[in-house]
Amino acid sequence: MVRLSRVLLRKYGRFMDDLRIYVKGGSGGMGHPRLGGEGGRGGDVWLVAQEKLTLKKMKSQNPKKRFLAEPGANSKIAALKGAKGKDCKVNVPLGISVVTDYGKVLGELNKPGDQLLVAHGGVGGSLMTNFFPSRGQKLSIHLDLKLIADVGLVGFPNAGKSSLLTSISHATPQIADYAFTTINPELGTVMYPDHKQITVADLPGLIEGAHENKGRGHKFLKHVERTKQLLFVVDVFGFQLSSKTPFRTAFETIILLTKELELYKEELRDKPALLAVNKMDLPNAQRNFNELMEQLQNPQDHLHSFPKAMIPADPVRFKEIIPLSAFTGEGTEDLIMCLRKVLDEEAEKNIEQYQREQLHALHLSEI
Repeated sequence: MVRLSRVLLRKYGRFMDDLRIYVKGGSGGMGHPRLGGEGGRGGDVWLVAQEKLTLKKMKSQNPKKRFLAEPGANSKIAALKGAKGKDCKVNVPLGISVVTDYGKVLGELNKPGDQLLVAHGGVGGSLMTNFFPSRGQKLSIHLDLKLIADVGLVGFPNAGKSSLLTSISHATPQIADYAFTTINPELGTVMYPDHKQITVADLPGLIEGAHENKGRGHKFLKHVERTKQLLFVVDVFGFQLSSKTPFRTAFETIILLTKELELYKEELRDKPALLAVNKMDLPNAQRNFNELMEQLQNPQDHLHSFPKAMIPADPVRFKEIIPLSAFTGEGTEDLIMCLRKVLDEEAEKNIEQYQREQLHALHLSEI
């Protein structure tokens, strides 16, 4: 039996996943017309990815959210070539996409030490510019955070995602018997006896129309992009958001979740996926589970009643399907082992693919 140590939970109080900042490169230094001297170039603004940093902490350390590089030195008799201005280096969290106010993506910072130039310094004055310098680049940018996790929990509200995270990681997210108890992402870390760790992200529940940003869908769906695998969590008895919305069976829930992911970004279909069927401790759960398994084995036979707009182009093929109860813990040990197994298999596949590419490149270089 796997023994889980108490995990580390990073709980996001007033979680921030977007921060707008102002950056400005330093102006160039004045040239020296009489002696033909060149002014120094202005400093640049760089973003540098750093571990154990959050946008919330970054904002508290820099409340004005303004980052300015220093200007280049003027040309003078003692130093005809002006010195370059000092660069401004801004530490940012891992998993940041940098986007301008106009939606242009400047780059991403995913690993510790990754750097991105976001504002160039101005050119120093010289003969070509009549010895007048240029100003540094200035702009406002958004630091858009997408969580980096091994596993992302995907499901409609009240499917039991938070309870499941608690069950497999001893985490303590908010749990209650109503929709939208999770309004901010939660990260838990599961530790195995061989010291292997995997991070599990409990993402806020999706609703139908999330791809159109209903229920702040884009804010939640973007965090799915950087997870290595998806864990669908569904209630074996189905789901109904409110009395004004239609009831969805467990099978319909899976189809709708798949469609929402597909409409948001088709590449999400390629991620390895597992299915956790929750609330198996309740009466008649096994009957519902058996019916669900029959539907999943032959999904095309059960899609005729769906509107075409609801049917995904390619239904998800789950690597593993685990019936469980987050409340009693039944089946959670199997889930923990399956998560590890699929992650290890994908890692081996990636290594083999890399080795094949290296051998192919070596072969081409010898031709």
